Amino acid sequence: MTHDLSGIFETELTSVREPEPRIYGPWRKPAQMLEHQSGGNTIHDDAVAAKVGFQAGPIEGPTHFSQLVPLGHALFGEEWHVRGCISSHFRNPCVEGDAVRAWVEPIEAGARVARAGAEKRDGTPVLAATLSLGPDHPETELDALLEKIRPAEQLVILQDMKVGMKGAEIERVRMEFDQNMGALYPFSLEEKLARITEPCRYYGAEGAAQSPWGRPIIPFEMISVLANYTVRQAKFPIRRAVGLFVNQEIRLIEGPLFVGEEYLLEREVVALSESRRVETNWVRTTIREAKSERQVASMLLNSAVLKASYPNYEEERAALA
Repeated sequence: MTHDLSGIFETELTSVREPEPRIYGPWRKPAQMLEHQSGGNTIHDDAVAAKVGFQAGPIEGPTHFSQLVPLGHALFGEEWHVRGCISSHFRNPCVEGDAVRAWVEPIEAGARVARAGAEKRDGTPVLAATLSLGPDHPETELDALLEKIRPAEQLVILQDMKVGMKGAEIERVRMEFDQNMGALYPFSLEEKLARITEPCRYYGAEGAAQSPWGRPIIPFEMISVLANYTVRQAKFPIRRAVGLFVNQEIRLIEGPLFVGEEYLLEREVVALSESRRVETNWVRTTIREAKSERQVASMLLNSAVLKASYPNYEEERAALA
């Protein structure tokens, strides 16, 4: 069973049975909007990306969340915008011009979690995900990944990070339509909505007036922007290196989040890990409505820093060992 998208999204879904039952969204070409990110050493800059082995500056992972949102609505209806969750492992980067489509596996009536993903035209997987519905979410993609990670043996770039470490302060944030979202996100919500892959009536002031909430809501991918807008205020001791998102989960607890509303952010390091190429930190951000202090959402973000981008990495590691 799927819910009707007409009048809410400008998205046409296609159901197939072979080679496996899936519901597909349309092919889209997500926009790169971080090429002017400031601060240097950004993976979204073509020159920096080339130095660490990328084809070009990749599109930020949560940009693809917008293609998953209509699928979540099709599965769960209006409640998706209140208690929905996208939990995603980013598998292969996309660059400007890449065509991508999202998919979800159909579920039986009453089920509260589904496997989902996105792929390029040649079949290259972009992400693997779960779409789920609260308040009691079944195991998500990142729940499963967190269970499997092993503690890092000897971190260098993240050597001063500790599990349980919290952000330096409670951060206050809001997102207005015309507000530039700063050095990390040099664009506004208005500019994003002009290029978003899946326009939705609930995102604009005029259409949202007839929504269940009577107010414009913040898109899933822009919840990531809101939650990372003031991340430097956390003052986590990460040494300078090129970084990127590896895994991310946006979970609505008592949503949606609204344009113009003030929120409080609290961050905590919940895990540290490493692989041959990267060191990673897992940070959970609690999002509370400022006027009531009730929790409305959370973000779990696994960020990686590339060992090859840190000068004298092996020498420092040997010295620490």
